[in-house]
Amino acid sequence: MSLKKGLLIASTLFLFNSEINAQDFPAQRLDSITLTSTRIDLPFKENSRTVNIITSEDIKNSAAITLSEVLQQVAGVDIRRRGTGGSQADLYIRGGGFDQTLLLIDGIKMDDSQTGHHTMNAALPLEVIERIEIVKGPAARVFGQNAFTGAINIVTKKNLQNTVSTNIEAGSFGQLNGSVTLGGELDNSSHIVHVGKLSSAGYRNNSDYDNTNVFLKSTFNKSSLPIEMIATFFERRFGAENFYTTNPTFNEYEETQNSLVAFTTTIKTDKLKIQPRVYWRRNQDIFLLRRFEPNFYRNFHISNKVGAEVNTSFTHKLGVTGFGIDLSKINLSSNNLGDRNRFMGNMFLEHRFNLLNGKLDITPGAAFTYFSDFKFHAFPGLDIGYELSNDLRLYGNLGYTYRIPTYTDLFYNDPVTSGNADLEPEEAFSQEIGIKYITPRLSASVAFFNRDSDNLIDYIRPNATDDVFTATNIREVNTKGVEIDASYNFKINNYLQSVSIGYSHLDDNILEQNEDLSRYSLNTLKNQFIGRLNTKFTKNLSQNIVYKHGERTTGSIFNVLDASIIYNLQQTQFTITASNIFDADYIETGFVPMPPSNILFGFRYNFK
Repeated sequence: MSLKKGLLIASTLFLFNSEINAQDFPAQRLDSITLTSTRIDLPFKENSRTVNIITSEDIKNSAAITLSEVLQQVAGVDIRRRGTGGSQADLYIRGGGFDQTLLLIDGIKMDDSQTGHHTMNAALPLEVIERIEIVKGPAARVFGQNAFTGAINIVTKKNLQNTVSTNIEAGSFGQLNGSVTLGGELDNSSHIVHVGKLSSAGYRNNSDYDNTNVFLKSTFNKSSLPIEMIATFFERRFGAENFYTTNPTFNEYEETQNSLVAFTTTIKTDKLKIQPRVYWRRNQDIFLLRRFEPNFYRNFHISNKVGAEVNTSFTHKLGVTGFGIDLSKINLSSNNLGDRNRFMGNMFLEHRFNLLNGKLDITPGAAFTYFSDFKFHAFPGLDIGYELSNDLRLYGNLGYTYRIPTYTDLFYNDPVTSGNADLEPEEAFSQEIGIKYITPRLSASVAFFNRDSDNLIDYIRPNATDDVFTATNIREVNTKGVEIDASYNFKINNYLQSVSIGYSHLDDNILEQNEDLSRYSLNTLKNQFIGRLNTKFTKNLSQNIVYKHGERTTGSIFNVLDASIIYNLQQTQFTITASNIFDADYIETGFVPMPPSNILFGFRYNFK
């Protein structure tokens, strides 16, 4: 898929657009969504960044079972899985590394000080997600550390009324999934509880998994000052065949646990919003090089992050001012990395000016950070947007962004890997310009971006005969690209249909940086195309088709087609989900082949 073809597809969709009333399309409209991932709450149409929104309706029509599979359907987002069923996946945005994207749950930062490999350990079950906000580009001044190339905020559902739903799925490779989701509304509180289990015998040797999801969200004291509590516990137990080595005799194995407890409240008037929060995030990781010989080689890590933050926004005649403070303490206990601790302090300040009767917005801002082991840093940025019409917006932004090394980067050692305690933080200066058009029938956007990075961390061998990869700050890297997104809604026999496409092209000079001696930097998704068709045949019967094409800088190409059929009958839903229908043979990262074609049958019942 070339850039020229991507632009042609987007242009063709524009030609189909015609006048239509919003009420003809009952699905959630993008312009009705208010972004909550920033301190200044903004309607989606007024935001001057590249932001993708995945609604709960989109998730239903995604033919996806896990969060990682949903995110794989967004252009510019690269999810590289080693395992299935959500066992392990790395998250990349716009060619950045897996340590350079920040994941948030209801605005709570889920970064892990040990390694970015654990980011997706916090992936929520799809049943409790209201929407996903994907912010691309320099986001450090908004979110702080780890938002080097972007951030993903998962917004959970507020309530589920008084309902109970059960879900059972079974299919290829001994897949067996089950879950129960409960929603309760009381006089002065509301509650959501989800418990789920995903298991499989595996699609190849030592690829079995047994995963558990527990989610609880409660809102208390709703009539006066609501207090929101969220608690999660996710456990993954999986065979990790060749996740980190090519030796077929090792039978690698891994177990992870990830949990979160947070309390948030919001004090709000017409002009002032104050949102304080306290939270505790814990991650545990056990890795065995030989699954059935635990004493042969074992890594055991436990990381804890305890934090408190306050975010405020104030509206006055000069615009809206956003301010935030985030303080946290990190502790790590590890048999390989040692006992480590770090204090982090972040202060955020931004102001949105509205000029020319609201058509022009200018938002300067900065993040000021302190790390007990990396001292002070400041990272400014600027967003600018201009409303060409009610539906068309031109925007641009630029900013500095950063990431401090993980403890794995600094201290990890094994026979083929060496950390480096002298590493410097990664830094980058990013720029972006784009245009977006949003109506109930057609939404489309085009964005061009550039990132000049310095001190990027990679694992390098000094020469081809050396077996040890050492964490190293490599020289400057330039990354530039373009992203196109478009979706078109139409009706056949009065039933809503939709088609959407996403395309991204990315170019960097990574291959000039010791191509044969680098471990991680050579797998950029150079060309990516996503196509989705959601068709409703009758009142009860619908289908979803998802096509994914990717070409990496190393030359590997994959084409994957997924599909699902959904049949609703009163309180009952039947689903058939087919993945990798044409049995594509491909690898997303490392040495792990992805599953061949497979099918999953599902049954859901809602108790009203």
